[in-house]
Amino acid sequence: MIFPALHPWSLTPKEAIALQRELAGRVVLHGADADEVRLVAGVDVSCSRFAPRVFAAVVLFDLTANAVVECALAQAVEPFPYVPGLLSFRELPVVLAAFRKLQRPPDVVLVDGQGLAHPRRLGIASHLGLWLDLPTIGCAKSRLCGEHAEPGPRRGEWASLSDGGEEVGRVLRTRDRVKPLFVSPGHKVGMARAAELVLACGRGYRLPEPTRLAHIESNKFRNSDEC
Repeated sequence: MIFPALHPWSLTPKEAIALQRELAGRVVLHGADADEVRLVAGVDVSCSRFAPRVFAAVVLFDLTANAVVECALAQAVEPFPYVPGLLSFRELPVVLAAFRKLQRPPDVVLVDGQGLAHPRRLGIASHLGLWLDLPTIGCAKSRLCGEHAEPGPRRGEWASLSDGGEEVGRVLRTRDRVKPLFVSPGHKVGMARAAELVLACGRGYRLPEPTRLAHIESNKFRNSDEC
């Protein structure tokens, strides 16, 4: 894939926060609602236990064929320290390096992280969506901000995730009686469509299949490097 640079990465935490606030105003929360979705990219990043390195995997999954069609990997030295709320500045450079290796663009990108459900409304999924100019969805295993009720126990049931009176995501049950996921639109997709697509990518696990496979591949990549 080829995409233009959105901004430089050499920033202080204070500059990164200011940039998040500026970029949040560019996020679009509609656009993929009527589009046919076949190729879904799952994104996951694994961090080294023994060195300051990050390992990214992007798995391109064909929903119609129910098969992986591409897998791109990249690794790099952490370009940014771990700072709560600034995860994308630590992980996105290596994720983008992996995307540059893909032979074809996805229709939608699922990210193991937050989209709109972020204190400054620019989680890693939203940040990545702006870089790629593609529909992206945050699909996180834990909550970063906001409040919610417990969704019903059945697959597909959900509760609204609200922060400061604004709906920022949905707490979605992806498997009967299993912990829900925190789904939020990243860019170019609406709230209901984001949840719908996450469910469409389910293959019997808690995680949607593209991000589940990306998680496996990023850990395998990291472990092979550390052996």
